[in-house]
Amino acid sequence: MRIAVRPVAIDRPWAWLAAGWQDLQQARTVSLAYGAALVGLSWLLTLVLLVYDAFYFILPLTAGFFLVAPILATGLYDVSRRLAAGEAPTLVQSLGAWRRNGMQIGWLAAILLLIHLAWFRLATLLYALFFVDVAPAPTIAHLLETVLFSRQSLAFLFVGAASGAILAAATFAIAVVSIPMLIDRDVSALTAIAASLRAVQVNLRPLALWAVLIVMFTGFALVPFFLGLAVVMPLIAHASWYAYKDMIE
Repeated sequence: MRIAVRPVAIDRPWAWLAAGWQDLQQARTVSLAYGAALVGLSWLLTLVLLVYDAFYFILPLTAGFFLVAPILATGLYDVSRRLAAGEAPTLVQSLGAWRRNGMQIGWLAAILLLIHLAWFRLATLLYALFFVDVAPAPTIAHLLETVLFSRQSLAFLFVGAASGAILAAATFAIAVVSIPMLIDRDVSALTAIAASLRAVQVNLRPLALWAVLIVMFTGFALVPFFLGLAVVMPLIAHASWYAYKDMIE
């Protein structure tokens, strides 16, 4: 099955954000519950890493959030779908949204998790290669100095950022409309991925802007110890639903 893709104007991401904000306000309780759960999970993971002296994993795991976020927002896509249909979404309904196309959503989730694991492995490998003369588990006081101010820092940050950008771009191309489509239609994961890749091809400029906005919003949300994710995560998820509906006929 070939899904038709329509071109959109370069400034459409702003309209998606506006529509997403309206959905967030209409389903405030459900949306913010997702956001709060993500913040709590981030705090719990950080605490576990600190307790086990594995704090040096915080940075690659945080960066890897961009790779798995689309699948975490599955329920929020369903919230926007129900709002568009004139329904009043509930938290229980959103939590069970994956059942609409469970097997195919599971396949896509597995792909995104594999990409995340690849990034995590790559990040640890790069650290080992560039800082071979540093203890494998540096103290928290020593870590920032090692990564940011040593003679290998510039090359390490450049290679790491470039590698992460490539994986993030691949994830974005695969998932930008595929997961909302799997919630909305009875199609296979491969069909949804193919449609997502075509959407990127047809709408490269507006989706490049959309990717930049996602990175900016999420980056700012991560700064205050993940607190901003409580609002930014549901906002981007709802907006992504409208991106899907705008580009896919």
